[in-house]
Amino acid sequence: MSTLFGDDMIDRLTITLPEGAYYVPGWLTLEQQRWIVARFHEWTNGPVPIRAAKVRGHEMSVRTVCLGWHWRPHAYTREAVDVNGNRVLDFPDWMVRLGRKALVTATGNPYAGDGYLPDTALVNYYDDAARMGMHQDRDERSAAPVVSLSIGDTCRFRFGNTETRNKPYQDVNLASGDLFVFGGPSRLAYHGIPKVYPDTAPEGCGLADGRINITMRVTGLDG
Repeated sequence: MSTLFGDDMIDRLTITLPEGAYYVPGWLTLEQQRWIVARFHEWTNGPVPIRAAKVRGHEMSVRTVCLGWHWRPHAYTREAVDVNGNRVLDFPDWMVRLGRKALVTATGNPYAGDGYLPDTALVNYYDDAARMGMHQDRDERSAAPVVSLSIGDTCRFRFGNTETRNKPYQDVNLASGDLFVFGGPSRLAYHGIPKVYPDTAPEGCGLADGRINITMRVTGLDG
């Protein structure tokens, strides 16, 4: 009984987030997760392979494959000029629909997805040693919300304020299938991943180890 109603359950049900941020646990089904993981393996096969981007000359511990636009600090281009020069894969229509549905579910507003046209996704892979420092997603010209999906191992997601990397912030354990959205007043909130919990992925999610995080964004760019 103690494991059935343990502290992890309490933590996932009592999260208070700032305006514009939303957390929906268990949003993706296991079948949906497996299907997306299969797509992830296709994406990493090219035309641009998964790679660790360099920030100030140092490789990130997270590896990334991009859709729609290729991201490198701190710019977007259609071609992966810092990898092999190839054009990245197009942003898939099914992901646009998924992003719109995510906004409706997260906000409870049936019109929240209207006009939402994400055109890039950063698909990050974390092994159990990977981390992501506190940062703002400010390379986009658009202020449209960021839609984040997690598959695989649980991570500690630190969501902060828009002014500083330091407190106040809220730690949320994002598990496989969880949805997190941040927009509006929270669009430029600092956030990061200080820890990944190995061997926590649910059986049947399609990922043997590590964590996949998909963040859909609207770049506001043309071309």
